[in-house]
Amino acid sequence: MIEVTLQNFETEVIAASMTQPILIDFWAPWCGPCKSLGPILEQLEVDYAGRFTLVKIDSDQEQQLAQAFGIRSIPTCILMMGGKPADGFMGAQSATQVRAFLDKHLPSEGELVAEAEADAAQELLQAGDTEAALAKLADALAADPGNDDARYDYIKLLIELGGLEEAEATLAPKLTEIPRQLRFEALSQWLNAIQYSATSPFAAWTIEQFDEKIALNKRDFDTRFAKARLLMAVGEWTAAMDELLEIIMRDKKWGDEAPRKTFVAILELLTPPKPKAAAQATGKTAGGIEVLGKTTVQEDPQAALVSQYRRQLSMMLN
Repeated sequence: MIEVTLQNFETEVIAASMTQPILIDFWAPWCGPCKSLGPILEQLEVDYAGRFTLVKIDSDQEQQLAQAFGIRSIPTCILMMGGKPADGFMGAQSATQVRAFLDKHLPSEGELVAEAEADAAQELLQAGDTEAALAKLADALAADPGNDDARYDYIKLLIELGGLEEAEATLAPKLTEIPRQLRFEALSQWLNAIQYSATSPFAAWTIEQFDEKIALNKRDFDTRFAKARLLMAVGEWTAAMDELLEIIMRDKKWGDEAPRKTFVAILELLTPPKPKAAAQATGKTAGGIEVLGKTTVQEDPQAALVSQYRRQLSMMLN
């Protein structure tokens, strides 16, 4: 439990809520219901073992904060997540009622374990230890099978490491969903391209053979598409997209729009993951308190590449 004032509000509430839920308890020393609720909140913070942090704000002493949050009666509790109010309640509550409130919003223990394992996997990937990262992602998925981020990263790394059968099995449940998530559709397209590159009549062709055949007929879309899929299979992403654009430029509807769908899948595979909430700048809280100044963000080179090819596709389709 942390006592918060205007001076430490940005650090202990706004910034802290980017990585962990913060429950604000607006109270006052004279408030009877506050005295009954306070110990309940403090005990629940212990019981939940780090799943949220409790902060207390004396509404009499910190009237600016109370006004910013529109506090009209106390006790009032507000749950902050990602720098913003997520939910709240007024008045004294029983431990059971507060638990029900918290459980609506807080990650489960399995979700926390999965998040920790997934974070560890990303650190291992950056260090170049792909096998250990794969094991961590498997642990994350076992702890929280509903974690689509962990599932996506696990399947993608499996494909990169050649574990195609396990990748296909892990991907299968997501392909039965309606609608399909684009990122899992993209993984399916990549996996299919790899399988195609091993079994198609073009499997043994060189790029020069493809180019010689295409030179005889610019509209030989079957050969162009086969070349694009083989390039996709080996991670020659920009060359694959360039070939797909040649087809789309000449016939947008060819092959039930397979070139466009494959192009979109590659863009999805290349799109960098969104930064975590802690890395994102916020402007104001819902109450209008200025919390962070302007920041300058330099675009990631891969994000710039994706934007470039996305624009090219848009131009071809319009």
